[in-house]
Amino acid sequence: MEYVEKARRVMEEVEKVIVGKTHCIEKIMEAILAEGHILIEDIPGVGKTSMALAFAKAMDLEQNRVQFTPDVLPTDIIGFSMYRKELGKFEYQPGAVICNLFLGDEINRTSPKTQSALLEVMEEGTVTVDGVTREVPKPFHVIATENPIGSVGTQMLPESQLDRFMICIFIGYPDKQDELQILMDRDKQNPIDSLLPVIRKEELLAMQREVEQVYIHKTVYEYIIDLADATRHHEMIELGISPRGSLALSKMAKAAAYVKGREFVLPNDVEEIFPDVAVHRIRLNSKGKLNHLTGKDVIEDILKKVKKPVPQQA
Repeated sequence: MEYVEKARRVMEEVEKVIVGKTHCIEKIMEAILAEGHILIEDIPGVGKTSMALAFAKAMDLEQNRVQFTPDVLPTDIIGFSMYRKELGKFEYQPGAVICNLFLGDEINRTSPKTQSALLEVMEEGTVTVDGVTREVPKPFHVIATENPIGSVGTQMLPESQLDRFMICIFIGYPDKQDELQILMDRDKQNPIDSLLPVIRKEELLAMQREVEQVYIHKTVYEYIIDLADATRHHEMIELGISPRGSLALSKMAKAAAYVKGREFVLPNDVEEIFPDVAVHRIRLNSKGKLNHLTGKDVIEDILKKVKKPVPQQA
């Protein structure tokens, strides 16, 4: 675990911009280490975009940002072919996803057709234009922000796309003391302008390889499966998490253990990150909605009912 200290340095650097949200910063770092994509759902103005930009700068990643609006086209995302008369052939013009970190701002304000342009690249790490498939640079991560469902001009993301986000987190309002610190910090300049890269892309890739080597005991795998299965049979849930969700849970558990300096996963790691992995993957049925439950409520109920195994060290 040669690089684990560098992960902590990245989080410390981001905290210079995002005040009082250590828990959110840690979850995003874990998702990046687990080679996943992140969905941040919250009201405008709480620092969703600043969070993504801060991570890009702290890790020296090439980033592109698209403000999603109804008129954004799929070609803006994945690129297009343009005929070059002087060459006598079509030439590929890269889209915004040809980068290391793609920031999709307010992703649920654009059309379903444009949203679907991200499906291939988020799952396969490739884009296909005019029958030609091209790989995006590595590492590659999507950090997308969305306004709460029901906000003016928004439409729900399809389940197929939600499932490709490893986690969904909520930032929330800062407390009074943190908000005071934010105002004082930004009195003369934006703190993000003074952020320095603390790792290189090659080091991030090395960290991700180390996370892959974190050990998970069979009983912990069984706990992951029990949690996933519970979402598929809960009386308040219409759609439970998929096998892709179970895989995301195991990867996130490895990253959570890694950030804590361990080479093995504990059941507590799974329990800690389960809500972030599951909340956007489940869909409540009519009974759950009539009882005014939220996805978070049901997930907490599942964590209480599913027996957690006794910790076992590798």
